[in-house]
Amino acid sequence: MKNLVKLGALVALASLASGCAMATGGNGAVNGFIFSGYKMGGNVGPGQGTKTGEACASSILGLIAVGDASISAAKTAGGITQVAHVDHDDFGILGLYASSCTIVVGQ
Repeated sequence: MKNLVKLGALVALASLASGCAMATGGNGAVNGFIFSGYKMGGNVGPGQGTKTGEACASSILGLIAVGDASISAAKTAGGITQVAHVDHDDFGILGLYASSCTIVVGQ
């Protein structure tokens, strides 16, 4: 029984070290093993926005992922019909939990 527990711990450690259990959000451009917290964005359309909408998805252990972080969901949440700008806010800690949010600014 002790050997089975040791083997399980070794397999879990190996999968974490290889990145197989990493929870990644967004486009996964930047991943810190211990902690990730960053924003990425870019202009999509012309003009300034007065409304903001946000839509998020999250992941636990890289095994269970739920949510809708699409631009469409963020537009609906903010009542936006014309997109001026899109940002992405990504967060992750120890490969245990990660979230990715899409923030849309527009009118």
